[in-house]
Amino acid sequence: MRVALYTETFLPKIDGIVRVVCLTLEHLQRRGIQAVVVAPEQGMREYAGAPVIGVPCVRNPVYPEGRIGFPSWQVYRKVKAFAPDLIHSFHPVNIGMMGVVHGHWLHRPILSSFHLDIAHMAAHYGLPLLGKALRLLVTYGFNQSDYSLAPSRLIQAKMRAEGVKRVGWWQRGVDAEQFHPRFRREEVRAALSDGHPEDVLLLYVGRLAPEKNLEQLRAVLERVPHTRLAFVGGGPQREALAAHFAGLPVHFAGYRTGRGLAEAYASADLFVFPSAFESFGLVILEAMASGLPVISTRVGGATDMIAEGVNGFTVEVGDVEGMVEAVRYFACQPERLQAAKRAARARAERLDWSVIMDALIDCYRALIRGEQPPL
Repeated sequence: MRVALYTETFLPKIDGIVRVVCLTLEHLQRRGIQAVVVAPEQGMREYAGAPVIGVPCVRNPVYPEGRIGFPSWQVYRKVKAFAPDLIHSFHPVNIGMMGVVHGHWLHRPILSSFHLDIAHMAAHYGLPLLGKALRLLVTYGFNQSDYSLAPSRLIQAKMRAEGVKRVGWWQRGVDAEQFHPRFRREEVRAALSDGHPEDVLLLYVGRLAPEKNLEQLRAVLERVPHTRLAFVGGGPQREALAAHFAGLPVHFAGYRTGRGLAEAYASADLFVFPSAFESFGLVILEAMASGLPVISTRVGGATDMIAEGVNGFTVEVGDVEGMVEAVRYFACQPERLQAAKRAARARAERLDWSVIMDALIDCYRALIRGEQPPL
């Protein structure tokens, strides 16, 4: 089997989409499946045995960390020479839409998966007309594909409501050995808590950006005693958040990857995630695998993963009072916190990436054979 993956974002950028693309490539390599990646030109030439075909691009003016790619006949010629059996578009909007077009030109089955609510993001940044146009474009791209995959039941229902016709569910998983409570380090906890490891340590991992609603966590620190907050990640709101939280027990740890990221998770007590919107939120599963209960807004896959009061809580977007009370529920009751930590780990252990990726490969095979996908 030969698969061409088209993605709007790729290394060296690090985000949830890139992690899923990389995990997919790694698993395809383990299963002996040849792949090629079509991604923004940023210097990458190969990953997990898959050549990277760079697309000419410019910086996205709305989302400066992103790139906008331009159609290139040379890119199409390289993909055609690779002779894929299937096209997998990681969200059909720009480069992903290029993949849909190439799939039709090559007469190959096309699978498109949902990874970023770009229309919601445009509206959130004050561009509602652009958001509506993008929603129509993305829905068209999904319906021009042979099959589509949603990352959560919530997104699956949303896609169907917006007119996407054939939508399955591609669950998200976690490497429960890479993220594990055994990576707790007292020296890491001391650093993240600025020398106060006895306090309840709240953790956020991800982009520091307006759509994450991170400023709402100030109320938690002000109203729940003996709590501290650590941010792992970077982004355009870094300086604004530093000013917003001035005088409060907040630590900015910057980007962490690999073992350093696993240690940060395992050395905290609770994971907080007040985001306005997500396609899934892989960090939720990484936190749970590390033994952290999760307090999240009802976005992405949160409601698929969190059992209320057992391994965390979900609240409506913007419900600051709900976030405060959910943190208080665990932070002020050590026995509840410990039970929730065990429950979080147990939930994550049931979501192994290898099983989920094998199901994706079965979906590839069904589409190549012209059959109904199993997902």
